[in-house]
Amino acid sequence: MPRFKPYDYDQHAMVAINYLDQLQPGTFEHAVHYLIEHKLDLSVFHPRYRNDDTGRCAYDPAILLKIILFAYSKGITSSREMQWCCETNILFKALSCDTVPHFTTLARFVSGHADEIEALFEQVLLVCHEQGLLGNELFAIDGCKMSSNAAKEWSGTFKELGEKRDKLRRLIRDHLDEHFQRDKEETEAEMERDIRHAKMILSLDRAMTKVDRFLNTQRPRQGKGKRSQEVKSNLTDNESAKMTTGKGTIQGYNGVATVDKKHQIIIDAQAFGEGQEHHTLKPVLVSIEQRYRRLGISPDIYQGGTVVTADTGFANEANMRYLHERQINGYIPDNQFRRRDPRFSAQKGKYGKRHQGSQPSSRKSIIPASEFQFDPVTMTCICPAGESLTYRGQREAENGKNRAHFEGRLLQCRHCPKKHQCMQNPASADHRNGAGRQVSFTIENKGLPSYTDWMKHRVDSQYGKEVYSHRMSVVEPVFGNIGTNKGLDRFSLRGRKKVQGQWQLYCLIHNIEKLANYGRLGK
Repeated sequence: MPRFKPYDYDQHAMVAINYLDQLQPGTFEHAVHYLIEHKLDLSVFHPRYRNDDTGRCAYDPAILLKIILFAYSKGITSSREMQWCCETNILFKALSCDTVPHFTTLARFVSGHADEIEALFEQVLLVCHEQGLLGNELFAIDGCKMSSNAAKEWSGTFKELGEKRDKLRRLIRDHLDEHFQRDKEETEAEMERDIRHAKMILSLDRAMTKVDRFLNTQRPRQGKGKRSQEVKSNLTDNESAKMTTGKGTIQGYNGVATVDKKHQIIIDAQAFGEGQEHHTLKPVLVSIEQRYRRLGISPDIYQGGTVVTADTGFANEANMRYLHERQINGYIPDNQFRRRDPRFSAQKGKYGKRHQGSQPSSRKSIIPASEFQFDPVTMTCICPAGESLTYRGQREAENGKNRAHFEGRLLQCRHCPKKHQCMQNPASADHRNGAGRQVSFTIENKGLPSYTDWMKHRVDSQYGKEVYSHRMSVVEPVFGNIGTNKGLDRFSLRGRKKVQGQWQLYCLIHNIEKLANYGRLGK
């Protein structure tokens, strides 16, 4: 028989553990501990506490911050899991000095200290500046859309929500009628079925009451811009927005981050409840300027030659005008930037030469607007079938130029022999409330160039292309680190202020990791 070393689970042992020995220099947990103990002023959290004379002692914000930041660095956002880690994980025990805060305490700390978290973010940024991690040569701005604690099924315009309420009301009425018809049945099986039926009716009634209360207490959300239209509201979090991403449609927020090129330090982090990024550029630039002035880093950061870059999602006439008037050295291309670049002229389609034909377009090829005879002097338009289209006026596009819009009359397009080649959806012309073919044409600006044209000349220049080529390598790895490496790919809170606090905590993780790798924290 083989012989093995004996073991006994019923034995007792005393294990001496020094908590500081678990926090080795150069690690993330050591950086968190050193920053909080020696660099950061946590007195900003103290006004929230009211237990100076009475009440039991509270957990020190330093302990709670260490637990939360270290948990977030491991992709743990659940407060229940944080509590479990404090009970079982030696690194959490070392950071918390063997205390175990209740999960509700941890959750309230994250959701209830958005302003204090922003002050903490600025203190860490100042430490990065003191240790020479900020170059202030190039800033890259981009957004990362993440789902939040809101159900997209409860989204809609006020008209759509009203229709949903009416549908629920009809369902309740139909189920009640069916329930009353079976009310005289006395068998046990029928009684159990009636109980389930009654529970379903109560569930529908709660949903209808929820929609009705929202419609009676809230107002429709209006979009931003010149052509302001109603945007979809959400019953669970009305400050969030429905957004289209590469992975489908989500209900959430757009976390916008501004990253410094030298060591990819995040200098500004804000969350916006809108998918469009046009309206976020100015608030971000103003926030950076005020923060640098408040921290004493620079009285006017944009006048020192700092370059600001952003992708095409931030490009519109208003933003270009703001950059020009403020004399900000910005490079933000329009969505035709690639087409004007001769280096991309050989690439056809969305997927390039290598993948031509692998992803066929789902859109039908129709007669282009260039086949229509447009006269800008008389403002008339003749379609390929020889019919005159109706002039619908002029509207300013996102690039700042005016476009003249024309639409075919319904009776013209309905009986036109070319409607199947001319219309994307020819069946719409057969409906009473349908519409004919619509085309628009750019009206050339005969006056001074627009601010969008000014930016086109900047980004199309050799220097502009060289500068803009750095944008992706500066900001995209940051989102990859936060979302993929750390697993922080969704928000667990509701309300823009709370979500912004959580987004700044996510960005804090990235900045502290940079300090641990490139800074001097007690080494």
